[in-house]
This record gives sequence, C-alpha cells and structure tokens, in this order.
Amino acid sequence: MSNKNYETIASLLVGAAIGVGLGILFAPDKGSKTRDKIKEHFDDLKDDMKSKWEDLENETKQKFSMNKEDLKETIDELLSRSSHKAEETITFLEEKLAELKKQNAKLQK
Repeated sequence: MSNKNYETIASLLVGAAIGVGLGILFAPDKGSKTRDKIKEHFDDLKDDMKSKWEDLENETKQKFSMNKEDLKETIDELLSRSSHKAEETITFLEEKLAELKKQNAKLQK
C-alpha cells in the first residue's frame, strides 16, 4: 500500500473521530438519537473504507496480472530465441560432422 493510501485512511479516521466528538458535544438530540447518528456515521465510514480497500485490491490485482502477461511474453520470446539458437547449433554440428566424415574418408584410403 502506498503512503498516499495510508495518509487517506489516517485522514478518514481522524476526521471520523473529530466528527463524532463534536457531534456528541453539540448534540441537541437525546442520547439514543445521538447514538443512532454516530452508528450511521461509522457505517458510512465503514462503507467508504471498504470501497477504498476494494479499489486498492483491484488495482493491485490489475498490476500483477499485467506483470504476469509481461512475464509470459518474455518467456515465449526467450523460448523462441532458444529455438533459433538450437537450430544454429544443430546446423553447425552437422557441418562439423560432414567435415569429420570427409577427413575420415581420406584417412580410410
């Protein structure tokens, strides 16, 4: 989680605490109504935090899935290059084998 996200969460919690404190101090309503308002405020805060967490989770999943695709492409590219190198190596070995056969044929005479 980035520092910006931590700062956002911390700001929300501080704001909620201040709001609750001021609400209690200046509440013109009965205690039961004040408690209901506080509960509603915390429910709103909880929903907001849940939404931010889901956004962060989705963003993280997206970044990892993009990296997964990049990794897959890199592996495919490496395998393709390896295949070409293997062909070059086989061709080189076939040429050397042909030379050795010629040399062996001369020695067999």
